Amino acid sequence: MTDRVLDPSALLNGPNLRLTLHASLRPASGLDRFQPAGFPEIGHVIYDAPRPDHHVQKVCIVDSAASMANHLESVCLASEHSLELASELAGMPYVECRTDAGWPKVSADGEGPKQLVVTTLSEGHRLASTYFLDGRVVEDGKPGGRKFGDVLREEFRIAPLGKKSHPLPEQWWTVFKTIFRYDPSSLVHGVLFPAMGIKLPRMLTAHLEAFGASRIRSSGVKFDKLGKTSSGQPIFSVDEETASEIVATFVVDLALLRSFGRGDRGLSDRQKELLLAFALWKIERLLRGPFRYRTNCDLELHELRVRGGEEPVGPPAIDIRSAIERAGIDSPPVTQVYWPADELFRAGADEQEEDSDGDDEQDAED
Repeated sequence: MTDRVLDPSALLNGPNLRLTLHASLRPASGLDRFQPAGFPEIGHVIYDAPRPDHHVQKVCIVDSAASMANHLESVCLASEHSLELASELAGMPYVECRTDAGWPKVSADGEGPKQLVVTTLSEGHRLASTYFLDGRVVEDGKPGGRKFGDVLREEFRIAPLGKKSHPLPEQWWTVFKTIFRYDPSSLVHGVLFPAMGIKLPRMLTAHLEAFGASRIRSSGVKFDKLGKTSSGQPIFSVDEETASEIVATFVVDLALLRSFGRGDRGLSDRQKELLLAFALWKIERLLRGPFRYRTNCDLELHELRVRGGEEPVGPPAIDIRSAIERAGIDSPPVTQVYWPADELFRAGADEQEEDSDGDDEQDAED
């Protein structure tokens, strides 16, 4: 396969309403089986899909649109255990939530916004999360008096009408520009501000499914040699799947992207090109090497096709650095908000939680 250069400018100004990519995947280890997302009492989701020859095919949902959005956002980070931005994305706007250093031993006056908690690239609700909306904006290294949610509402130019708040038609251009200024990823994956009447669907939607799926039931055992737990030596069930084909489908809504700007209103063409380049870059990063969706779900790319194309292609080659530079992003690109440690960290009641092999469903848009 050779890399296919998908030109964001040509796609943006072309006739197509959407771009659809189908990626055929296979277990990186060479095994036949893999682990889909699953939940207690539900397990893996398998359904009968009708086919034109009046037969049905067993299809397993390996990862939903919400899970895939989480995976696509995770590739923006430098590593699995870091919230630092990948080096290729330097200059891309996003928001950080920070708190006092040294928690739980924080001085009476606090330490200020030193400790990083979450960012809009790691928090499921993205820009609309309470972590950001109810935090105070950091100015000159110190927390100010304004909440970030109030700053957004002011810049959206939406009147505070309680449950009746919503943008008027001409205010949507300002909404798009403001969200882009603080977190372009929220436009790529969708965002919901219920209190302001703003709901933007996904520009990039992805699904991961297995066709011709069949369930494998096996078991495991927990050993407690010293008898320090009350569970004894339980035997538990383990579910995995086999399939004739595993396919990740990526759909980029070009019509929605074009609606974010018109002429001198809303986003400029360069800014819309950045959103498209960002979406394609995320797809490229996910497909370039083996990506572990779960412990026993380590998949690698076998073949990629553009819908309507005859020949397989390589992952899209995207110059994301140039796209960021051309977009005219305000400096500095990173916005910080602050929560006092004693408000952010509060002890919760101890609860017995069941383990789940599908822990990705944190996305808020659905």
